[in-house]
Amino acid sequence: MRHSAAADKQDLLALSAEDVEWIIPGEDWPLAGTHRGHAGLNDLVQKANETVETSYPETPEFIAQGDRVLVVGFARGRIKATNRTFEDHWVFAITIRNGKVTNIREYVDTQALAQASETAASPRP
Repeated sequence: MRHSAAADKQDLLALSAEDVEWIIPGEDWPLAGTHRGHAGLNDLVQKANETVETSYPETPEFIAQGDRVLVVGFARGRIKATNRTFEDHWVFAITIRNGKVTNIREYVDTQALAQASETAASPRP
């Protein structure tokens, strides 16, 4: 059964601390940056739905120790604005405090994502 994006967003907010911080590395692609608090998370999810189509062909691996969880996975996707596809091996490093997510730091293939986001109007320096 597939959840709606709205339900997924509510689940994410319910699991997240008020002062959550989600850090996505890189430049030259729409989701890069530091996103703070429920408002930042809300904006990130909305922007992701508008700009990227992503599928996860393999179940990610979860590694937990203390208040840390590493999620290791692989994604295929498409940047909607450019119609360019990408493949991304990624790790999410998640910190949990009092049962809530307080920090997510992504380690992603920033080059693949930036290249898929490039348009003819934004040539490389």
